[in-house]
Amino acid sequence: MNPEVIEVDVLVVGTGASGMSTAVTAAHHGLQVLVVEKEPMFGGTTARSGGWLWVPGTHLAKEQGIEEPAGAAKAYLKDQAGTHFDEQRVDAFIENGPKALDFFMHNTCVQFDMPAVFPDYHAEAPGGLPGGRSMVTRPYDARELGERIKYLAPPVPELTVFGMMLGSGKELWHFLRAFKSWESFFFVVKRFGKHLLDVIAHGRGMTLTNGNALAGRFAKAAMDLNIDVRLSSPLVDLITEGVKVTGAIVKHEGKNLEVHVRQGVVLACGGFPHDILRRKQLFPHTPTGKEHFTPSPTANTGDGLKIAEKVGGWVDTTIPNAAAWCPTSVVPRKDGTTGVMPHFIDRAKPGVIAVTANGERFANEALSYHDFVQEWVKACQARGQQEYFAWLICDHQHLREYGLGAVAPFPLPIGRHLRSGYLKSGQTVQDLAAHIAVPAEVIQQQISWFNEDAKMGVDRQFGKGSTAYNRYQGDAMVKPNPCMAPIVNGPFYAIRIVIGEIGTFAGLATNAECQVVDPSKKPIEGLYAVGNDAASIMGGNYPGAGITLGPAVTLGYVAAMSMVRDQLSFSQLLLQPNLKQLEKVRVNY
Repeated sequence: MNPEVIEVDVLVVGTGASGMSTAVTAAHHGLQVLVVEKEPMFGGTTARSGGWLWVPGTHLAKEQGIEEPAGAAKAYLKDQAGTHFDEQRVDAFIENGPKALDFFMHNTCVQFDMPAVFPDYHAEAPGGLPGGRSMVTRPYDARELGERIKYLAPPVPELTVFGMMLGSGKELWHFLRAFKSWESFFFVVKRFGKHLLDVIAHGRGMTLTNGNALAGRFAKAAMDLNIDVRLSSPLVDLITEGVKVTGAIVKHEGKNLEVHVRQGVVLACGGFPHDILRRKQLFPHTPTGKEHFTPSPTANTGDGLKIAEKVGGWVDTTIPNAAAWCPTSVVPRKDGTTGVMPHFIDRAKPGVIAVTANGERFANEALSYHDFVQEWVKACQARGQQEYFAWLICDHQHLREYGLGAVAPFPLPIGRHLRSGYLKSGQTVQDLAAHIAVPAEVIQQQISWFNEDAKMGVDRQFGKGSTAYNRYQGDAMVKPNPCMAPIVNGPFYAIRIVIGEIGTFAGLATNAECQVVDPSKKPIEGLYAVGNDAASIMGGNYPGAGITLGPAVTLGYVAAMSMVRDQLSFSQLLLQPNLKQLEKVRVNY
């Protein structure tokens, strides 16, 4: 039986932020777009993410009174990317970031808010800023999606409370202060009440936050433009004519669908977090590819990378860090399965330290998740530790005040985590050390040093609380150092952490217009890659909150506008078949 054949302007593979950014931009400008998704639900990694974007020089920053110094963003990215600084791609990102944000916020329901202060992760570096570049997706009412809400990929369960998504900005702050402030208490009661009413009426919470809100907003924007989105439709192969990509084969409803494109195929398949072989090749902590834990969708197996390599694309494996590292813990669930809990900010709170298997601290716990893991790997290698794991240690007061990992703060109970073994405990430090097989005298010494430094507010070992980002993630109510408090009140607790990531960095080499290039840097006509399918413009570093989604949304916009300009140029050529006229069109754009 011959496959069904359809023709469109643009085929987008993937429904995360990068793919949907491309699709919505292209469709808004008049191109016919088909979006296909491997999973039976839409949203990809975006739906599980924090929903933050890092974009310099936006109108949101200006509204906060923050003017981006000329050249600062480029200087910062040059410093952060090091030897992998790609000036043309970085220029395209910096120039188009504000344009993309304006486009979405003025023309669609995709909306963002910027906190007054959220420092770059390395704000003290050349070009770094104490705020004005990171923004978060505005919460969204899921009822706007109608029946399509049942196809929205859910957030990571471990990052919810009774199924309720918490906004990672002011909302989370109120929840952590619910029993310290009447204002926060009433905020939490109101939020819980609304969630409960939604569950009764709709079977689920209807207030989307973080990455789930971003995925939901992009879905509604696509609905408003009548974009054809087909789920459970994996990419099988690309169609080529000579060296040009002219379409793709997609598996849809059990049959091959042959999609011919007039402008291009855009790969936005989410990178390779579940590609065991590529993990083995590129991740230093996983000799078999299996010693790694990720909350990314299991369908993200590197399909886009493998298929692009068949037509001449190449994956940049020279990036110093092949992924955006994140410490994680494996959480036993009530149904017998396990979840992966990312440890983003709990390490920065006062009264918690991290130690290796031999009981020694090894890093500033308040570092960004990406930096923390790099220090962790170095420590394990230096100590000859064969298995890359560590422990987060705190006391009872800290656990009930801030929580730790999947363990929520008071008044939520901790019994099930103790029974499952996720949370280890001991009435004394010595008891805890015995339960986690760590030398008691070593860990006691580490805690004593930390407690002594906490009184002065200066971590002489690793500088916890010494940077703007450290302090932002701590507790401003704790003095003199918002990231340090003594560990003294038993029982004492520990959670085992392992290495994971929140997205891959080693992707397909592309140019400033997001075209996939061959090893000689020649563009492969008709083929684009965005999001985690493209090599990170950050050069393997993680300089701020949202450095995955910021470029994803921006470069999706760039890829779409490139195809829009190509179509306009072609249309002009048909109307006026004159090379000089065509050249004028190209110059104008």
